[in-house]
Amino acid sequence: MSRVVIELEVRRFGDSLGVVLPEAVTNRLRAEEGQSLYLIEAPDGSYRLTQYDPSLDAKMCQVENIAGRYRNTLHVLAK
Repeated sequence: MSRVVIELEVRRFGDSLGVVLPEAVTNRLRAEEGQSLYLIEAPDGSYRLTQYDPSLDAKMCQVENIAGRYRNTLHVLAK
């Protein structure tokens, strides 16, 4: 499996440093102007850029846990 490597140049934006994401990257992320993106540090020290809020992922895990424990009750309530 080949990996796509895109070189980004760090630039100054006022008092901050940043990078401009190419259109191919923003299309792949389904990112739009004003939308939040999340830079997540992996255990190996690398980073992952994603549109998904990691706190939402943790909340969805809790929902799945609760739904699994109360599956029968939820099935009856859905009728």
